[in-house]
Amino acid sequence: MTAPTLDRRGLLPALFPDPQAALFVSGLAGAGRDAAALTGETDNLFAFGGAMGGAVAMGLGMALAAPSERVAVITGDGELLMNVGALATVASAAPGNLTVVCIDNGAHGETGGQPGHTAQRTDLALMAEGAGLPAVMTLEDEAAIPASRRFLEESPAPRFLWVRVMPGPPSPFSRNWDAAERRRLFRNGRLLTGSRP
Repeated sequence: MTAPTLDRRGLLPALFPDPQAALFVSGLAGAGRDAAALTGETDNLFAFGGAMGGAVAMGLGMALAAPSERVAVITGDGELLMNVGALATVASAAPGNLTVVCIDNGAHGETGGQPGHTAQRTDLALMAEGAGLPAVMTLEDEAAIPASRRFLEESPAPRFLWVRVMPGPPSPFSRNWDAAERRRLFRNGRLLTGSRP
């Protein structure tokens, strides 16, 4: 595999120019901070904390429960690999409104930057294809961002975008770690009221 050249900071706004157009679920660590920076941590983001491996499954449940909403999971390579079998369940359930974006820095950033499996031999795009997802794409350089944005908007769902980024810090966003407050905000927001901007 070639070395990625993408900086993760600023990436999500380029892929999701209207952050209010979807409900977001994020995994831990950098992915959670990147998603919170994208949305401003408003009521359309459910961000995990201390529950590694749950983002894709939660996003699937959300997509099935709210078929009129676009649902986007923002996860990291380590978090996804903790429950990679969820991709097979996503493919079998086949929700037509679900996107999974995996921001892969090839390292375990929360525990010291040790190399992860994807820094060696593991190809998450091949795993998503093998699970049966109908649309899979890999993003590795800045020139492919416009095509990746079109992929997220136009390809058949459920879709999977594997974004390989350089090692480095995530978005400098200070998340709200009050899980009860975040849950209430999300529950009482657009998903419950059905209101859209």
